[in-house]
Amino acid sequence: MPTRPADGASPEGPFLASLMATLPSGLVVVDAGLRITHVSEQVAASNGLSVAEHLGRPLAEVSGSLTEVVLPIVQGVLQTGLAVEAVRLTGWNNEQPPRLRHWQCSYHPLREQPGGPTSGVVIVAEDVTESAHGVRSPRDSETLVRRVLDTLFTFVGVLLPDGTLIEANRAPLEAGGLTIEDVRGHAFWDTPWWNHDPAVQQWLKDAVAQAAAGQSVRSDVTVRMAGDTRMTIDFTLSPMRDERGVVTHLIPSATDISERLRQAQAARQSEALFRGVVENVPDGLVMVDPEGRIVMVNRALEQMFGWQREDLLGQRIEVLLPAAVRHGHVALRDGFIDAARHREMGLRRDLFGQRLDGSQFPVEVGINAMQAEGELRVLATVVDITQRKADHAALAQALAEKTALLQEVHHRVKNNLQVISSLLNLQLRSAGEAAREALTESQHRVKVMALIHQLLYEQGDLSRVPMAVYLRKLVALLRDSAASARVELVLALSPDADAVALGLQRAVPCGLLVNELVTNALKHAYPAPRQGVVQVSLTLVGRERALITVSDQGVGLPPTVVLGESDSLGFQLIPVLAQQMGATLRLQQAEGTTFELSFEPEAHAAAGQGK
Repeated sequence: MPTRPADGASPEGPFLASLMATLPSGLVVVDAGLRITHVSEQVAASNGLSVAEHLGRPLAEVSGSLTEVVLPIVQGVLQTGLAVEAVRLTGWNNEQPPRLRHWQCSYHPLREQPGGPTSGVVIVAEDVTESAHGVRSPRDSETLVRRVLDTLFTFVGVLLPDGTLIEANRAPLEAGGLTIEDVRGHAFWDTPWWNHDPAVQQWLKDAVAQAAAGQSVRSDVTVRMAGDTRMTIDFTLSPMRDERGVVTHLIPSATDISERLRQAQAARQSEALFRGVVENVPDGLVMVDPEGRIVMVNRALEQMFGWQREDLLGQRIEVLLPAAVRHGHVALRDGFIDAARHREMGLRRDLFGQRLDGSQFPVEVGINAMQAEGELRVLATVVDITQRKADHAALAQALAEKTALLQEVHHRVKNNLQVISSLLNLQLRSAGEAAREALTESQHRVKVMALIHQLLYEQGDLSRVPMAVYLRKLVALLRDSAASARVELVLALSPDADAVALGLQRAVPCGLLVNELVTNALKHAYPAPRQGVVQVSLTLVGRERALITVSDQGVGLPPTVVLGESDSLGFQLIPVLAQQMGATLRLQQAEGTTFELSFEPEAHAAAGQGK
């Protein structure tokens, strides 16, 4: 192809043009003013211009991204007259679309005569893109790179140092609803991702300038996506240098952090909710680390102990305890943390706390071991129980007073019954035979009731009468007053009989009923001169019922006797008393007479009634 010689060019112009057309390497000749005087077709096509458009133009205008590398070398050759061999260059050419090419260049001084001054530079440029990529062709290599980039979820692109976008992978294009043709060749800040906000565009312009100067830029930025939606990205813009350290391109990359930000916001809201709950619970809360240092307190604990939060944080938990117990508490605290065992909040301990002013007050403390951000923490719930202690003391005092009053009542009732018994005894002295028997039976009934009140007074438990203890005293009383030399009265208690108890309202009819049955047996079961035994027994049947029996092996009851219908007062009282104590009465007449009283003990009865 013909070339346009520079003014004053020598006659070798046609020969040089012919040489340029036949050599496989690209040739460029520049004069001392760094203007192009000759260029081969290969180099011209690579720059995206015709040969004629190259001639006479400054080298810097057509060398594109390689200018910062090529220009200093050419200037050096002009100044020193020394050749520079085998320089490897990498850059994007001016084709559409741009392609990344690798060159190996040599720079030789051009002299008009041997030994004369250097009047220009001959640049021999060999395209080694294919060999730089191995056996792959440049197009194959580009295809492979794009396939790799398009599989990434990360946003990746390539910019020229002036901010012009020349490549972008599939992820940002699809997210933005764009094609590469929509953005290639545009200033990056003018693309749809960024042009929704002038402030964001200006920030990106400044970032491009910093990256072109060799600095990496990173920030969280909001960009526009398809449907005019917004996405927050972690954006990085990094310079890419050639082997000489010159910035040839800028690489923008980004990842979508919208979900991460949403989770962070949710975490902040959750933390705010937690803080709100912690600050507003009425109990004091304090959290310590494994060394016992306070890492969190709430408002209630500040008010309870009189401390300011900032003064408590970092101090040992023992600062809230009386000085006398602090040393011992350290060992307890270390043992709990070492075991790292969970203690239920219901298992609380009553301790004493010490306020900032040195005053002490009772507290109830419950502790939990927990993991927080991978580290062991101990959360203590502290409740001021000063009022509870006072209420408990007042209640205990009221209960003691009530107990003393009831004991006094039982004592007075017992004394009054003893007075009645004494009056009946005086009446016996002047009564006839028939009246004496009736008065004696009445006196026994009074003593039976007095015995119950005496037992309640003595034992201190005013709610229950232990039936085993009562029957021992009752049998002893009947043995002393009613038994004879011919008839023996015995008591048999099972090993579990001590568990049987009745309340006052059931114990009185029970005692009267046993008294009637025993008295009747002692008087009528063994007519003279017969001898025998009357036995009273108490046993617990399973867990639900108790059984009292009064039995003899005497002559038995007359067939005309019907419980509740006999002329005898005792036999009239028996079914009534059984009903009052809630017992089932059973009569057996085989080899003597046996009365069985089956009833539910007091503890079981209370449970069954929902008391």
